[in-house]
Amino acid sequence: MKPAPSRSQASSRLSVRPDSLPLALLSAFMIVASAAVANSAEVVPPSAPSAENAAIVIGFVGGFVHRDDLRHSEVRLAEKLRIEYGSRAHVRVFQNHHSEIAHAAVLKWLDEDGSPGLSSPEKRRARIVLYGHSWGASAVVDLARQLQNDQIPVLLTIQVDSISKPGIDDRTIPANVVRAVNFYQTSGPLHGHPEIVAANPAKTQILGDFRFDYKAEPAPCSAYPWFARHFLKGHTSIECDPQVWSRVEALIDEYLFPGQSEGFPEKANLRDEGGVE
Repeated sequence: MKPAPSRSQASSRLSVRPDSLPLALLSAFMIVASAAVANSAEVVPPSAPSAENAAIVIGFVGGFVHRDDLRHSEVRLAEKLRIEYGSRAHVRVFQNHHSEIAHAAVLKWLDEDGSPGLSSPEKRRARIVLYGHSWGASAVVDLARQLQNDQIPVLLTIQVDSISKPGIDDRTIPANVVRAVNFYQTSGPLHGHPEIVAANPAKTQILGDFRFDYKAEPAPCSAYPWFARHFLKGHTSIECDPQVWSRVEALIDEYLFPGQSEGFPEKANLRDEGGVE
């Protein structure tokens, strides 16, 4: 895969934040954004991969989407990576309001000897990628900050049309993140951030802010709820756009297993055509 391109220029158009939407629209969105809501508390998943120093990939779904809802690209990508990576990686999806549970899972997976607390070598050996859409992208930054408090590095964060959760700054990337990338769109009433920034540019490389524009709905969106497809077209389109998620997958491969991408199916890279500016 070619090296990531230099940071693209952020769009001059202002993004519309959730608090600027009519209350009725937001309420309806939260109700119908997902067909299923978890009815039980999520638990830390077991440590299936047996390889020492296994990599970690955590995805977060947006809204009230269930972590097992295969209609959503975040969930489908995790299933694909779990099959491809096998014992080389822990791959899990969490709901965006379960970042603390995801944090506990990371600490469990990094603990190689079972002793209380993580040792400095265990922390340094961490190879972690976080991705998410909407509120799930906001949860990505929230989890990265929790890991910063533990002095645990994160290889890469990927935000897809990130929508800020209350009390979370999802635009500023913490200094424990090595690289970060942002995908967003400008159609419809709900927008992601047009630009993310590094809290410490000497520590974090922003790979780019990539804008997608949608004049037509991607075919996979037909499986999504009617309200989301018609009233939140752009926000839904970027979530179900295969071109976006092929780029997400390619980035995960490149930075989680550098030099080994030839062992995976061919991935699209960020320079491919497809609406990115």
